[in-house]
Amino acid sequence: MPRSYSAPRATSTYLFAGGGTGGHIFPGLAIAESLESLAAAQGGHILCLFLCSNRPLDARILAPYNRPFHILPAAPLSVRPRALVRFAAAWGPSIRATRALIRAARTSGPVHMVAMGGFVAAPAVQAARAEHIPITLANLDAVPGKANRWIARHAHTVFTALPVSATYAETWTTVPPIVRAAARATSSKSACRAALGLSPDRSTLMVTGGSQGARTINRLLFDLAPSPALRGWQVLHQCGNTDGSSPSIDDLRTAYAAASIPSVVAPFVTTMSDWWGAADLAISRSGAGSVGEAWANQVPALFLPYPYHRDQHQKFNAAPLVSAGAGLLTEDCIDPAANLASIGPLLAGLLTNPDTLASMTTAYASLDPADGARRIADSLFGLPAPANLGNPANLEPL
Repeated sequence: MPRSYSAPRATSTYLFAGGGTGGHIFPGLAIAESLESLAAAQGGHILCLFLCSNRPLDARILAPYNRPFHILPAAPLSVRPRALVRFAAAWGPSIRATRALIRAARTSGPVHMVAMGGFVAAPAVQAARAEHIPITLANLDAVPGKANRWIARHAHTVFTALPVSATYAETWTTVPPIVRAAARATSSKSACRAALGLSPDRSTLMVTGGSQGARTINRLLFDLAPSPALRGWQVLHQCGNTDGSSPSIDDLRTAYAAASIPSVVAPFVTTMSDWWGAADLAISRSGAGSVGEAWANQVPALFLPYPYHRDQHQKFNAAPLVSAGAGLLTEDCIDPAANLASIGPLLAGLLTNPDTLASMTTAYASLDPADGARRIADSLFGLPAPANLGNPANLEPL
């Protein structure tokens, strides 16, 4: 249930619109946490409500946080005929459902739309424009997608958690990564490892493909398990749903056990704090969330950008850490043999060179703290009430 506060004030409602992947939900949770801290300190009375997609992952992510959420029927925009029909069919109902939520919330006080990007946010923002409430966009990627570029044209405030070089983003405010409390280590490495059932003193590799896992990364680690480079290490591996894929979660566990590598292999991890706190090195996709979490926990990282994105934006997401010397970037060749040949030696070089890992950790000192959530919350808490705000633009379609 949402937290409540005793201050005799109207309730300000913040609608966080975003879903489909953890990357669109977790940063919203981080901003909500910061807003609640501000409210508690300043005597505010707020409600944070999440608007998400009907994909099962969204509810699975939000449920442990005990936060209210509303599922919109929104669908991604696509030029493929069937997908385009689904998008068009879902657009109107998503707007109407969001407008109804806004009107209900407005009876208690001001309402603010916080767009976290993606296909869920677009119709929610259209509804916010129709209802004349303030709109803030939190862009997460270094190369914004179509939905975010459209939202940015109609938002009153735009923040970006990674620098965007395009001229249309010149007025956007760049903030450090937006990272929730559940992805920040609060204990020592040894304590985090012990909490996960691992040796407190053994070097630890964390493997993650993001909230949905990554099959090519799973295969790479499966092939590397017998490698001498992993001797003396233990592994935390978030593999995603492996049903119908190879290697399966059981295959991974068997491979690590056969190589005498202590491991924890899980399909999905909601609370990443102990995982990041235990890690000496991470191998990961370079979604904005993974980059931000590595940054927040100052863990050296080897990034394998998602290879199927048309704009290859994950390559640009990793740039701040790579430039600082805290991360390395390499290509996911997709083909297992090619990955083993190209990435295997690079990973082995990191696993067997503690001085390199120490240097990468030290490199984080040149970066700002990952406090983007607090900075955005500071701005949201000072937004004017809807009555004082005009509509930013005419309501043309997406």
